[in-house]
Amino acid sequence: MTPPSWNNIHKHAVMPETTHDEVARFNFITSLNKALAGFSLGNRPAFDKRVRPNFIAENGRDFENREELREEMKRDAYYQMWSALRRNTMEIRQQAGRSVVLRQAESLAQKAETLNAGKDSLQLDPNCAVPHYLSIMDNHLMPGSYHTELIPQDVTAAANYDVGIYATTGGALGKLNDGGGKAVALHLKKHFPDFNPKRILDIGCGLGHNTLPLAQAFPDAEIIAIDTGAPMLRYGHARAQDLGIKNVKFIQANGENLGFEDESFDYIQTIMFWHETANSAMYRMMDEIYRMLKPDGLHLHVEQPQYTPEMDLYEQFIRDWDAFYNNEPFWSKMHDLDMFDLMAEKGFPREKMLNFRAAAATDADDVAKPQINEPEDHGRAAIWNVFGGRK
Repeated sequence: MTPPSWNNIHKHAVMPETTHDEVARFNFITSLNKALAGFSLGNRPAFDKRVRPNFIAENGRDFENREELREEMKRDAYYQMWSALRRNTMEIRQQAGRSVVLRQAESLAQKAETLNAGKDSLQLDPNCAVPHYLSIMDNHLMPGSYHTELIPQDVTAAANYDVGIYATTGGALGKLNDGGGKAVALHLKKHFPDFNPKRILDIGCGLGHNTLPLAQAFPDAEIIAIDTGAPMLRYGHARAQDLGIKNVKFIQANGENLGFEDESFDYIQTIMFWHETANSAMYRMMDEIYRMLKPDGLHLHVEQPQYTPEMDLYEQFIRDWDAFYNNEPFWSKMHDLDMFDLMAEKGFPREKMLNFRAAAATDADDVAKPQINEPEDHGRAAIWNVFGGRK
């Protein structure tokens, strides 16, 4: 089935303007991503019929870990073709986005500045240092990552992310690219009908794709969204203002050491955040989450599934692609961790822990709608693992 057109994206006031050719380029990338999801399925028979039998014949045993498996798969022509195409598609997507935003960098900055002017719901801190795990590379091949500023009041990093993620996901996150946040908000409303949080914290909010659905679900709540990237916060705040959402404060801060008071939040979330941190940072942030959460408060975290003993080595290997070829160096380590052990170590009671799957919640017939039981594209489908619990 043909993926939805990039033109279906919601064009809010700070969304970059696009020409006919730029839209055509995004539509090509969207279709190529969808095709590669189909090509990905061919890696399994390549493993089952060639790579694994050859390894067993040569070594007299099966694979012991995914590292051995990876070294053998890297020699297989089919995997080489798919992996190279996937890497190049991501590079093309990033360059397409950058070409769009750089030619209008000044006007985008002005639009955001106009929407942000005079509002204390955007609080930037020039002394907030970007963590080393974000500053040492271009995360998921995005030039300059989330934080680089090329001009005063720059928002190009966020604009690039916003303009391109629809193509990367084939519209699976909806017109506002907020399917992850909507999925969590719907889960809260359905499974915790009496839960009425008054103060909410979103750690690693980016430009607020997954924050704003919470603001809409709980309009009387004070929502604080933090990130270390000033361009993301400027753009995200301006986007929220244009969308009419006024109960979110965008604050530049590092989740490892927050100044918020003890037991001051009813609900804390992260969405696709932990795999972009680092080992020591994770432990410090989970300490902070426990400290800031009220008694019986709720915390939820959306990620791709952990590598458990029940997940076979091939599935671990194919999901690990992002760690080696998409500038996600902590991906493997994070997904190897037992997050329930980590939460328990920090004080969360095991009997109150939660774990469930969630699919992106979209809002129209002209966007892709992932089903909870559909085959996954090994880490690229909009179907996630959610863990957390009560304090």
